[in-house]
Amino acid sequence: MIFSQPQAAIFIPDRQSLPGALSRTTHLGIGAHADDLEFMAFHGIVSCYEKSDQWFTGVTCTDGVGSVRSGGYAQWTDEQMRETRRAEQNQAAQIGRYGAMIQLGHSSASVCHPQGSDLRDDLLRILQATRPGIVYTHNVADKHATHIGVAVAAIQALRLLPVEQRPEKVHGCEVWRDLDWLPDGEKILLDVSGHDDLATALHGVFASQIAGGKRYDLGVMGRRRAHATFQEAHAADRAESLTLAMDLTPLLCDETLDIAGYVDGLIGHFRADVLSKLRDRDL
Repeated sequence: MIFSQPQAAIFIPDRQSLPGALSRTTHLGIGAHADDLEFMAFHGIVSCYEKSDQWFTGVTCTDGVGSVRSGGYAQWTDEQMRETRRAEQNQAAQIGRYGAMIQLGHSSASVCHPQGSDLRDDLLRILQATRPGIVYTHNVADKHATHIGVAVAAIQALRLLPVEQRPEKVHGCEVWRDLDWLPDGEKILLDVSGHDDLATALHGVFASQIAGGKRYDLGVMGRRRAHATFQEAHAADRAESLTLAMDLTPLLCDETLDIAGYVDGLIGHFRADVLSKLRDRDL
């Protein structure tokens, strides 16, 4: 498979042939940076973990050069960070028993401000080869510009597929903005209870970030616990650990639906929900 960036690479943990590894995919995660998959698409990873009939394939779109560097990593060159982040992501794929791990090697700048369709076209090739039933990517209300660039490119690629080849579900997941603001009827609740050991092992791989000054491991696990507790005020917790997602599937069902307009509608529903509760109190 040929991609637009010369440094793009595919790692197959169990050494299956490339066509076989990609075609067995049932769950596909498309993330911007190394470690995004483990934080946002953990539901897909655990859904396939140690299964013979379900396989998670991961895609990391950028090369890791813009990562935060402090402590022992402060003086690292771009090339050192690029190679370390790539190796960490492949190690996570080994631990999580992914069917395949694809690293596309785009720069963050080119994803944030695309001058062409390279990322979209790379993702289209992957979607055509994998034909997943469920796709996980960034939600389109995320506050990180690179995450938005990846989400938009993924939606554009999905819209280029024939209708019969499109996934049944597309989840827009949370990293740099929580999704607890979504009205309850519009949240996708992804139960990842009982897999803390796997999550800890996956998060621990990314030492260049955690030791470099970003405790993503603690933040992500705390967020999942908080979602499980604060999801329902008047009932006992139904899960120990939840991730939340925005439903992006409607953007495939209606190709004329504007992405910004879709998000604006969700924000409008949130606004109406908040104001209705206040107005009910006759303030």
